Amino acid sequence: MPRRLWLRIGIVVAVAVVSVVSLYPPKKKINLGLDLQGGIHLVLGVDAAKVLAAQLDRVAEDLKGAFDRKGVAATRVARDGGGVVVQLASPQAWSEASGVTDQYSSYERRQEDRTAGSFVLQPKPATADKIIADSLSQVIERLRNRVDKFGVAEPTITKQGTDRVLIQLPGIQDAERAKALIGQTGLLEFKLVERFVDSGTDLAALERTPALQILPHRVVDPQTKTERLVPYAVIQRAALLTGASLSQALVQADTNAAGNWQVALRFNPEGARKFAEITENNVGRNLAIVLDGVVNSAPRINERIPGGEAVITGRFTIEQAQDLKIVLNEGALPAPVTILEERTVGPSLGADSIRAGLRAILASTVIVFLFMVVYYRLSGLIADVALGLNLLLLLACMAGFGATLTLPGIAGIALTIGMAVDTNILIFERIREELRVGKTTRAAIQAGFTRAFRAIIDTHVTVLLTALVLYGFGTGPVKGFAVSLGVGLLASLFTAVFFTRLLFDLFYMGRRTLEAISI
Repeated sequence: MPRRLWLRIGIVVAVAVVSVVSLYPPKKKINLGLDLQGGIHLVLGVDAAKVLAAQLDRVAEDLKGAFDRKGVAATRVARDGGGVVVQLASPQAWSEASGVTDQYSSYERRQEDRTAGSFVLQPKPATADKIIADSLSQVIERLRNRVDKFGVAEPTITKQGTDRVLIQLPGIQDAERAKALIGQTGLLEFKLVERFVDSGTDLAALERTPALQILPHRVVDPQTKTERLVPYAVIQRAALLTGASLSQALVQADTNAAGNWQVALRFNPEGARKFAEITENNVGRNLAIVLDGVVNSAPRINERIPGGEAVITGRFTIEQAQDLKIVLNEGALPAPVTILEERTVGPSLGADSIRAGLRAILASTVIVFLFMVVYYRLSGLIADVALGLNLLLLLACMAGFGATLTLPGIAGIALTIGMAVDTNILIFERIREELRVGKTTRAAIQAGFTRAFRAIIDTHVTVLLTALVLYGFGTGPVKGFAVSLGVGLLASLFTAVFFTRLLFDLFYMGRRTLEAISI
């Protein structure tokens, strides 16, 4: 047997062995999509108005600093509605103020009144759209980081429209925990407490004070673990420190409440310096640890804390503490999100889909196998063997690359079976044509594979490009279909052009005398 033939046999054997190893055990190697193993389907809405409001607040602070550096006096620089309202202390400062605002090229002045020395700085429409688009991208990135730490295999997190995010979490059945992790903004703030609320406090009057706010306190029943929010304390509205200064959050056992857990916070060097200053300047006062507008604890500052460490307590369970750690470590969302749509897919539905899909693949495979053997005889049997290797390669590639198998993906596998057989039919029919024009059997086999190769490449490249487009623009199940179809096409090229030719060479071309071919 020629050395080149042994090399081809070795390649096929090596590919088959690697495929079996990468696929075994299949239940642990192939990820199942939401429609097959169940899970959670969520659509989140991003609060675009609050995104713009936060950006305008930052612009207002920057503008105040720029005015101070230029010596421009202003009685008011604050966000109001969809813009930043500027009221100059003197109309004579209009030119200097205009020079400052001209640096904000993506904003424009509206409602100008030179006599009164006032105007409104508003973002241009393109600027507002970009702010919202950037915040949506940040939301998706941070949600993906949270979900990855949560341990979900192959989640789907994609943008829908201009202000929505689609999330699919296969295999997750604890919907409430997943929603709490995903829907939490994660904005951590440290604020000083003015005084605690009692029954005689005039809440309405306090809420009208711009510098103060009344925040609720998270109270957990130690027996039932149920949570409720109660009015708690009058808090200074300005945050002294935020979660942006954190370097790490850790879960620890709560030494003051057996069976409960707490989250330890470690600040970065700048945050540790600020925290030390805050505690040194406010000894004897209470410092509220506020998460998403809710006070988790408000310990009394007894002394300066130089180590840059703090803890969030609140009778957390281990799961709650772990989820809070994930949220804090991955950073706050740039905008609040709201769950607009929620669907939970049970695993029984997925099991039924798997059984139906496997029956469809099995039935189509049996029909194709029988047709090829009856119509093409021994050559058809060779094609069937190649088809078996094609399916093995397809599943092994999906397992090796961590692809997710969905119900449309199963349909893609069934379509791949038809494509693989079609490739062999092209070769066989070309061989028959060569035999009909009087060529010898060896020459017909050689010409059949050579001349069918161009048509095979054309058809496979065309369908492969379609699969790439589906993968690039599709989401969820559409991507699953594209993956199985694309991988199946590549496997079909290998089995039809390389493996089938090898079998023909072993059965026919190695003979000294070759009078006929079973085709």
